[in-house]
Amino acid sequence: MRAAVLEAYGEPLSIESVDDPDLEPHGIVVDVEACGICRSDWHAWQGHGEWADDRVPIGQILGHEPAGRVVRTGDRVDSLETGDRVAIPFNLGEGSCRHCRNGHGNVCLDGYALGFEPDVPGAFAERVHVPHAEYNVATLPEGVSATDAAALGCRYVTAFHALAHRADVRPGDWVAVHGCGGLGLAAVQIASALGGRVVAVDVRDEPLSMATDLGAEETVRADRTDVPNAIRRSTDGGAHVSVDALGRAETCRTSLECLRARGTHVQVGLTTDAERGEVSLPIDEITRWDVSFVGSRGMPPSKYGELLGMIDAGRLDPSQLVTREVGLADVSDRLAAMTSYETRGIEVVTELSGS
Repeated sequence: MRAAVLEAYGEPLSIESVDDPDLEPHGIVVDVEACGICRSDWHAWQGHGEWADDRVPIGQILGHEPAGRVVRTGDRVDSLETGDRVAIPFNLGEGSCRHCRNGHGNVCLDGYALGFEPDVPGAFAERVHVPHAEYNVATLPEGVSATDAAALGCRYVTAFHALAHRADVRPGDWVAVHGCGGLGLAAVQIASALGGRVVAVDVRDEPLSMATDLGAEETVRADRTDVPNAIRRSTDGGAHVSVDALGRAETCRTSLECLRARGTHVQVGLTTDAERGEVSLPIDEITRWDVSFVGSRGMPPSKYGELLGMIDAGRLDPSQLVTREVGLADVSDRLAAMTSYETRGIEVVTELSGS
């Protein structure tokens, strides 16, 4: 099968013929019909993460936002069949640890990160293996396409988990979103669907225009104004919830500074080589104003039904974020475009077997 393989950090991925995935008794093999191209792929491609012993190894097949059809099932898989249409989380749980059993499989003690470690090759490939499939895989409703499911990827589900479960956004809450890439735009749409009132922040007009179309009431150009003051004015005192969807030191601190008393900051953006996993924070202000700082990564596989139900009911529409469909050979160019923030929305690989 064809796959995009990381041969050198920051260099074009190698499109190679590789062996089909091996099938574990608890796993399934899926024909990949679509796979999102995510900024987390960009971090892996750049070789980031060595500061946390989390650097993706050379030789890895990248890609972690797939959807497709089941083509093989392991001997211990009873609830999935050949032909089933499925969405695949990137944060795969083993299913039996205390976190998995209590509905928090995204932080499984023995979990897997699809496309980021040698034992779980990624989905920039014609086929992908999914371990512990009965715990991890979500069957797609009839009205949700593979492209839409790939758009859920890690960005959309991360934003949903962050806002619905970690920050518990309520109707009427002001939600500030810092950085309107795919993750940030997903947060805008989801916060609006949950009844939040959104202020979108970016340094580019086009993503802010998309944010408005997705439900943002206010937009702020971060390079032209004092962002915390602008948000306090727009929200009559500050945001109830603020999301750093970029992962830069500046956006993290700005997000904290725009909160009202007892507000919640949610960190979903990963840091770059400039921060190397460390950002200094205004601890005295956090303490003084009873501010909460929470992290969020992916979404428990057991909660996919909640999100897919909202999509099937028409309350959420991830297809609105899809701006480009490309082939497997185009992935390197699209990753390179992320370096200078030249992408917008969510781009999806939908041609995996052609040239």
